[in-house]
Amino acid sequence: MSAPVPLRRNRDFTVFWLGQALSVVGGSLSLVALPMLVLEATGSLVQMGLITVVSGVTGILTGLFAGHVVDRADRRRLMIACDLLRGLLLGAVPLVWLTAGPRMWVLYVLTTLVTALKTLFDVAYVTAVPHLVGPGELTAANARLMGTFALGTLAGPVAAGFITAGPGGEWALGVDGATFLVSAVSLRWVTFGRRARPARETPAPAPASSAGGLREVFTVGFRFLWGHVLLRPLTVLLTLLTFVTMGATDLLIYRVREDLGRDAATLGYVIAVSGLGVIAAALAAGRLRRALGFGPCWLGSVGLIAVAVAGTGVSRSVPAIAVLAAVFMFGMTLGGVSSMTLRQEVTPDALLGRVTSAFWTVHNAAGPLGAAVLTVAGARFGVPAASVAGGALCLLILAAGLATPLRAGLPPAAGAAGAPAPAGRRARGAGQPTPGA
Repeated sequence: MSAPVPLRRNRDFTVFWLGQALSVVGGSLSLVALPMLVLEATGSLVQMGLITVVSGVTGILTGLFAGHVVDRADRRRLMIACDLLRGLLLGAVPLVWLTAGPRMWVLYVLTTLVTALKTLFDVAYVTAVPHLVGPGELTAANARLMGTFALGTLAGPVAAGFITAGPGGEWALGVDGATFLVSAVSLRWVTFGRRARPARETPAPAPASSAGGLREVFTVGFRFLWGHVLLRPLTVLLTLLTFVTMGATDLLIYRVREDLGRDAATLGYVIAVSGLGVIAAALAAGRLRRALGFGPCWLGSVGLIAVAVAGTGVSRSVPAIAVLAAVFMFGMTLGGVSSMTLRQEVTPDALLGRVTSAFWTVHNAAGPLGAAVLTVAGARFGVPAASVAGGALCLLILAAGLATPLRAGLPPAAGAAGAPAPAGRRARGAGQPTPGA
């Protein structure tokens, strides 16, 4: 096998990286603009929560078959199709607002379709990166992608705040749609090569026949997760953690806009500052994982999330809330680095789409319910009470994790129940995240 091309001279990865950089900026626009459109149209925290619930449920349902599609489709063509469709859907929002005025049903339909396409794209994204770079460059590639993601989270919310305060949130969604079209064009110039396998990795089991139905398609990935000594407790605990984190952004937006009475531009700055946490985690995650191992890094991220969620809800200082939002994103990014890189390292390529899809589907299952509970609790008892309760639940998750093999964070010498043995100590090695880890 020929030596892999160094990352700095890897044209395919560079084009992929630059295209996704612009797409991330657009996605950050929608992160602020969509909840703001709902709030402006209804003034209701519960309605904001319902949009989050719709997004979460759609992601779960799509995740049941997304891995099956990705493992059998041409990944580049699938990603291009997802980008084109998302671009057209989001680009239509300003036209609808101009001709018919605000329509909540449009936002619900848009959220459903865009989330389904995003889920397909994100699963393909995770499986595509190992095909663009050699095994020795995977850490550097993920670090560059996550660093770009961090810069996008800095620029996007600020722009969204100004666009929402000026032309309106619908135009922010339209700009997001344009970035997806550019991403689709960039992917036309990318060729996904053959993934280089670690020397000691065992062959993947034969793929299940599609005749086994949707249940069999999903359970192929789930059985791999459940059979691995680290992926099993990670999936269970992350399911509980997602119960809290999926609704945390809604609580933050409502706290700044309604409880504290600040404008959309201020909210944009707060979310932009949170991007500093992503940058810091992207720079530090590799060193932290080398020094501490997978388990301590992931469990430490849960502790940081607990402090940030509780603190955001009780603080009345916008600068303090911005710092806590950065701590929250540091924890989310560090946890994403650890979990995604572990899956990439221990999963056979032929199963990576289905394992990723099953992992996301299972741990996101509690997210819509959590978002609904947190936002309803925030509306009834106040955001401070809901946030403190969320932080306490995160601490319970941390305590439970300390009683599992995650505490040590070392993979077994041989894969458990169908999990392949990692090459040497690779699962302890440095790793960086990509969006949607």
